[in-house]
Amino acid sequence: MSRFGAIFREFMRAPSKIGAVAGSSSTLANRMLDEVDWETAKNIVEYGPGTGAITRHIVSRLLPSQHFFAVELNDRFVPVLAQYCPSVKVRIGSVGDIRSICDTEEVDNVDGIISGLPWTAFDEELQTELLDAMFSVLSEHGQFITFAYLHGLPLKSAKRFRSVLEERFDSVSVSPVVWRNLPPAIFYSCRRRAVCSTNLSFNTHNS
Repeated sequence: MSRFGAIFREFMRAPSKIGAVAGSSSTLANRMLDEVDWETAKNIVEYGPGTGAITRHIVSRLLPSQHFFAVELNDRFVPVLAQYCPSVKVRIGSVGDIRSICDTEEVDNVDGIISGLPWTAFDEELQTELLDAMFSVLSEHGQFITFAYLHGLPLKSAKRFRSVLEERFDSVSVSPVVWRNLPPAIFYSCRRRAVCSTNLSFNTHNS
């Protein structure tokens, strides 16, 4: 099955869980991945890889010494992901169980988490649960990168999620709009503990 066909099918099954009818564009994926500290990150995880729209770009940037795996709740996506990204290890389950998943992977902590999950579709309780779980594995200077669709930013849920990120992370950068995506999107680049940098390319919030 094609990527589009798989995503559209699952969107029709559960639109609140999938969040979009199309995968992320290469432009959005690469701009998000430009924020990752590839030279220092040892362990990298992708949340909600779906059919691999971002995954394939992660794979192209990985160094031989880096450990990468993905966590996908919807097992219907896994055969499609395996077709396009056969080298990627996928753990089927909830990212709320990331601590036990990392233990299985023999990973103490994670340096970078790239997320394709529809965070603003989650209620406050679920957001808190998933973020608490993530912080149990995120390293001292760990990064969390996720995107949000432009049309949803005025919604109360989107504003709440941004506030939660700014409360939890030492720094939260918000990208310019990525117009070459369907629908247009922005992304958040968050760091647990900020490091000095002279190369920030967009607005930064420091708590």
